[in-house]
Amino acid sequence: MTEHVGTGFERGTDGPKVVLAGVDGSESSLRAAAYAAGLARRQGALLALVYVQPVMAAGASLGAPVPDTTEEIAQGLVAEIRAAAERLKGIFEVRWEFHTFRGDPYAGLVDAADELKADAVVVGASEQAGHRIVGSVAVRLVKAGRWPVTVVP
Repeated sequence: MTEHVGTGFERGTDGPKVVLAGVDGSESSLRAAAYAAGLARRQGALLALVYVQPVMAAGASLGAPVPDTTEEIAQGLVAEIRAAAERLKGIFEVRWEFHTFRGDPYAGLVDAADELKADAVVVGASEQAGHRIVGSVAVRLVKAGRWPVTVVP
């Protein structure tokens, strides 16, 4: 008799139990959050809204105190994203949480997906022209091959 060892991907459920949506205040990320909210509602899953607060390189701010500047920007974005999340909560009856991680967007979303045990990741398409050539966070998440990734335009 042989014992079958699972791959760790299937968690014995019908559909995702944690849907992670990466949000940064951009229009495409807010559309991704709305799409993820609908998916979470239909699946009876938890919606985890994740904002990755960038960490600036030392000296990048041309003299401004970097931690203060990034924290001030992050607080403004967090307030905006929380307000959008509250609006979504009124539209969709869905369980949701808001999380902030630090780092570059790709690494932050990977850390968030691992820590929150995400079953699916939803992100907005990059709105930066250069990403069509170099590769966006969404493309890197898909290439990681660790979760189903939905990219919302």
